[in-house]
Amino acid sequence: MIKILFVEDDLPLALGMEYTLKQEGFDVIHAKNLSEARAQYKNNEFNIILLDVMLPGIDGFEVCKRVREKKDKIGIIMLTAKGQDIDKIMGLEYGADDYMLKPFNPMELLLRIKAIL
Repeated sequence: MIKILFVEDDLPLALGMEYTLKQEGFDVIHAKNLSEARAQYKNNEFNIILLDVMLPGIDGFEVCKRVREKKDKIGIIMLTAKGQDIDKIMGLEYGADDYMLKPFNPMELLLRIKAIL
């Protein structure tokens, strides 16, 4: 089963997307902050990380960079309201496989996950 870590502090978005992903057969674990994400990441093997860029404390760019330093095979999709070209470039340079702007169509996210897999 494909396992997804969804790091998102926007609870309504996270719950809606978690439901959609589970309906598609994915095993989804939601972390609402970095502390929860770290604990889940240490104790599980994930195929994909859906990563909010604007997290309290350390930002998603730095998280992406740190994940890439340890594991190259995990897919990372950054989800953010930050749509400037420099933000997209930075996300991709730090190792993200894809970068999506909020709000997004859940079906588009599903297709991007499947493309990475």
